[in-house]
Amino acid sequence: MADHLKGKRVCVTGGSGFLGRVVCERIKERGVAEIFVPRSREFDLTCSDAVERLFDVAQPDVVIHLAAEVGGIGANRHHPGRFFYANMIMGLHLIEESRRRGIDKFVQVGTVCAYPKFCDAPFREENLWSGYPEETNAPYGVAKRALGVMLDAYAREYDLSGVYVIPVNLYGPGDNFDLETSHVVPALIRKFCEAKGDGRDSVTCWGTGEASREFLYVDDAADGIVAAAATCTDADPINLGTGREIRIADLAALIAGLCGFKGRIVWDTSYPNGQPRRCLDVQRAEKRLGWRAKVDLEEGLKRTISWWRSTVSESAACTAAR
Repeated sequence: MADHLKGKRVCVTGGSGFLGRVVCERIKERGVAEIFVPRSREFDLTCSDAVERLFDVAQPDVVIHLAAEVGGIGANRHHPGRFFYANMIMGLHLIEESRRRGIDKFVQVGTVCAYPKFCDAPFREENLWSGYPEETNAPYGVAKRALGVMLDAYAREYDLSGVYVIPVNLYGPGDNFDLETSHVVPALIRKFCEAKGDGRDSVTCWGTGEASREFLYVDDAADGIVAAAATCTDADPINLGTGREIRIADLAALIAGLCGFKGRIVWDTSYPNGQPRRCLDVQRAEKRLGWRAKVDLEEGLKRTISWWRSTVSESAACTAAR
């Protein structure tokens, strides 16, 4: 298959973030001419003037749009308006400016939150519009879903080459471990590591533990996104996942064991579970991209726990040295 990245100037929004850093590493391996990573302090992507200025400076052939305002269930409950507006308007400005400039390709990274709350698992791409998303993250999910429609419409009317990939829940080294805004894997890792370090005999987790999720290691996600950017030529959605589903209760027990925590896990049922199930059908990614996830959950969790512990140790050492 042709490589649509080689020799091109690529702009990666969110390129300094958790996923973006790995995507940029993978792009470099493709022999691109230049990678431009806009910083939010210089380019506010929610403002059309800033997006126009970004294109003037970067002169991109390809745009990979990773930038997002996102968080876990708590953050989604507190900021539904902001999450809808920011994610919708960033994508609108970027896609429209890409059309105006006649770029070669626009890659939009979607979200598993866009799938209906009650969707037959594993989720197939054609089921994306078969119902409304789970309420706690619906504003974010609907905004991302709409951008996929925009890409398809722009392809049909303006011949803008668009790619739309839908990664399942991501995790890995460099993730957000802030308990107020983090997703489930980093939150659990931090809780169990801190509980073990403090000698506590219990850890409280949100919900009932009965909901299920699927998790994709950040390196695998980056490989899938870059494969789509390099080879894909249409805007059909493509799931990126492992196809392995796990109950949150089982995930918590697994992480507790890997962290060495042997106390009780207490479930606070006053908090919502979120979507009942999440598991993706990933056949389309394998057929069209030749991509398949390589890092299994246990290995990915071990790497992430090791990274978190080393980060905490380094932070403590720096604080002590002051």
